[in-house]
Amino acid sequence: MRNHSSVTTFILLGLTNDPQLEIVVFIFLFLAYLFSVVGNLAIMVLILVDPHLKTAMYFFLQNFSFLELSFTTSCVPAYLHTILSGDKTISLEACFIQIFFIDVIGSTDFFLLAVMSYDRYVAICKPLHYVTIMNRRVCRNLILCCWASGLLVVSPPLGHGLLLEFCGSVINHYYCDASPLLKNSCSDTSLIEQMVVASAVLIFITTLVGMAVSYTCIIRTILKLPSVQQRKKAFSTCSSHLIVVSLSYGSCIFMYIKPSAKDDVDINKVVSLLFYIYCPLVESLNLHPEK
Repeated sequence: MRNHSSVTTFILLGLTNDPQLEIVVFIFLFLAYLFSVVGNLAIMVLILVDPHLKTAMYFFLQNFSFLELSFTTSCVPAYLHTILSGDKTISLEACFIQIFFIDVIGSTDFFLLAVMSYDRYVAICKPLHYVTIMNRRVCRNLILCCWASGLLVVSPPLGHGLLLEFCGSVINHYYCDASPLLKNSCSDTSLIEQMVVASAVLIFITTLVGMAVSYTCIIRTILKLPSVQQRKKAFSTCSSHLIVVSLSYGSCIFMYIKPSAKDDVDINKVVSLLFYIYCPLVESLNLHPEK
């Protein structure tokens, strides 16, 4: 296998080869991306300028909007440019850079979702101590921990991936993703596949356990509230967060928790649209600041 020439450029197949269907895909992705950008930017700016939105909840929401905006921007604009230009090639360096940003931002996103569930736990279960517990210094440290955790979890498999040799040049996706990229490798990818699955499981388990504990306490507290109106108001503060959590975890588990990264990934391209387009769009429409 080492006799193969080293590949430094890949070809992204995209979502379709039909020119007419590509127009439809371009319009859909462009509009969805535009709405996502406008929605998330609106949230970030509103929280920044409004003095009434300086609590921990809105601080986390602002950072979450930034992550969602960065997450979508890491892959969608490049594919839109590919459709317009017709150039489907991407260099090896650019491919790994795209994977790095997508994976780090995506991992940080999950850790932040867990932090946001803890914030809701403190707000509902310990309302009198909320301002004291979730002070500005604590919030900043939690954000830094989310970024550091995402970087630490992603670095080992990505670093090992840089050592692989590639003899194929076709990526069956519209952006650089680990699963279709590994299908082009001449090297033994079993170790890195196990590392990817282990990293994904580590992220899912740690964040899911944190959210499960938080929401168990939240539900118990809400059920003890005396009036129906109070219970509805408390549940409403968590509903949008739970919708985004369900969409994010469901689509990501479908894409990455599987036996081999060399399985057929055609359906993943469709599922990833939910993960990279629909989730940020739902977030911008539902997790809006309310005075």
